[in-house]
Amino acid sequence: MSMLEVEVAGLRFRNPTVLASGILGTTAASLLRVARNGAGAVVAKSCGLTPREGHRNPTVVEIEQGILNAVGLANPGAEEFVRELRQALDGGVPVIASVYGFKVEDYAKAAKIVSRAGIAAIELNLSCPNVEKVGSLFGADAELSYEVVREVKRTVSLPVFAKLTANVGDIVEIAKACEEGGADGITAINTLKAMAIDIKAKVPVLGNKVGGLSGRCLKPVSLRCVYEIAQEVEIPVMGCGGIATGRDAVEFMMAGASAVQIGSAVLTRGVGVFRKVALEIQEFLEEMGYSHVRDIVGLALK
Repeated sequence: MSMLEVEVAGLRFRNPTVLASGILGTTAASLLRVARNGAGAVVAKSCGLTPREGHRNPTVVEIEQGILNAVGLANPGAEEFVRELRQALDGGVPVIASVYGFKVEDYAKAAKIVSRAGIAAIELNLSCPNVEKVGSLFGADAELSYEVVREVKRTVSLPVFAKLTANVGDIVEIAKACEEGGADGITAINTLKAMAIDIKAKVPVLGNKVGGLSGRCLKPVSLRCVYEIAQEVEIPVMGCGGIATGRDAVEFMMAGASAVQIGSAVLTRGVGVFRKVALEIQEFLEEMGYSHVRDIVGLALK
C-alpha cells in the first residue's frame, strides 16, 4: 500500500483527492480525463429522475476569490446518465454518482437507476427544495435528511454519502441525523447561497439572480464544518470547499477528513491539480516524518 492510499467507507482510493460533483463530471470523457490526471476517485454531476435544462445564462461567473454558479441541476436524467457512468469505470478509480430529488422517493428511485451502472457509491445532493414541504431544503432539515438517507439505504446496497449544506443553523445536527439514517459517509460542504450585482446594468449578474458560492473564499467555512462534524460522527467525512493545494488538503485531514474533494480549483489550476495536490501531500508527509496519510487524519481534533 502506498503512503497516500486511503479507505473511505469501504472504498479504496489511490490517494485522498476526489473530483467534486458538478465540475467536469457531466460526461464519461470528462470523468476519465480527471481519473487519468491523478484523482483518487470521481463524483459525477448530480442527476435526477427526469432531464432538466437548468437556469438561463449566465450560469457561472468568476468573482474575487471564488466562483458563483446557478446551473440549476441541468442533467440528462438518471436513465440516460447510466451509459456515461458505465463508460467512466474505465478510468480505474471509484466512480461515485450524485443524485438529487424534490421528494424523498425521488432520491431512492434515482439512486436505484444509477446503481445499475456498476458504480462504487452514491452521493446525495441534499441542497434541494422539498416540494412536499414548501420552503424547506432537505439538507436544512434533520428529519428530512434522515428520511432521504434511510430510504436510499433501503433501496441500494452501495455506500451512501450525504453531501451537506452550510446554509443551516447547526450542520452537526444534520450530519448526525444522516448517520442515524444509515449514511456511510458525509461530504462537507456544498456551495453557499450567494450573489453578485452588475453595478452598470443594475441587475444581478447570474441569470437566476442567486447561486452557489465556491472556491478559495469558501475554505474557512468548509474547514470549520468538517472540524465540527468529525468530532460528532463515527462515519468518515470528505472535505469539500476551497481546496486547491496540498496544504489545504492537509488542513482538512487534520480537521478530521478522510479524503478531500476538489472542484473550483480544476478551473483555476487545471485538471492536473489532483496529481499536484497528491504530490504536495506526500511531500509534507515525508518532510514531517509520517509514514502514511492516515496518520494525520484528525490530529487537530486531539
